[in-house]
Amino acid sequence: MIVVDDQAVVRAGFAAIVDAEPDLTVVGEAGDGATAVSLAAGEADVVLMDIRMPGMDGLTATRLITASAGGPRVLVLTTFDLDEYVYEALHAGASGFLLKDAEPEQLLSAIRVVAAGDGILAPAVTRRLIDAFARSAPPAPPAGGRLDRLTQREREVLLKIASGLTNAEIGAQLGVTTGTVKSHVNALLSKLGLRDRVQATILAYECGLITPGGVPGR
Repeated sequence: MIVVDDQAVVRAGFAAIVDAEPDLTVVGEAGDGATAVSLAAGEADVVLMDIRMPGMDGLTATRLITASAGGPRVLVLTTFDLDEYVYEALHAGASGFLLKDAEPEQLLSAIRVVAAGDGILAPAVTRRLIDAFARSAPPAPPAGGRLDRLTQREREVLLKIASGLTNAEIGAQLGVTTGTVKSHVNALLSKLGLRDRVQATILAYECGLITPGGVPGR
């Protein structure tokens, strides 16, 4: 993976945590977005991306990195006072975000989740962030079009994904196995042309399937 942050001490700290794990390796470090984009053309699977940096910022770098098919996935680092950037980062193609003050175990877990092809949103702030941006966004179009491709059960699963539930929690609520939920998730992502459940959550809000406060929409 690649660690990107304009503070050398912070980069070194994250790199040390990652390199201490037998299944994870830091293959590069960058202090700005342009260097990160250059390094991302290599063999990295995940880029741990800061947002505010001199020169090219993390949002632009994320957009450029994720624009290339088969490129590494981006896990954005944020703090509570940088909430306004998170929604933009997800739209730029990030596979999720993590708070900078996360525990080492949370950081490592998030990296593994993203490397495995899924998306992750920091649980402590997910609902608040998406609700805030949903309130400031223009009125959502009717939840039709792309969503019409889904079966009723896939639509239910999408709604629960957008509510922040895990596959196990969704299975418990719907009375099905976690494996069945995973199959539904994979099917709806494929039908909607989405990369992961992070993009699915954004789409659910934008289409009005779920409204601020976690209330089902149209």
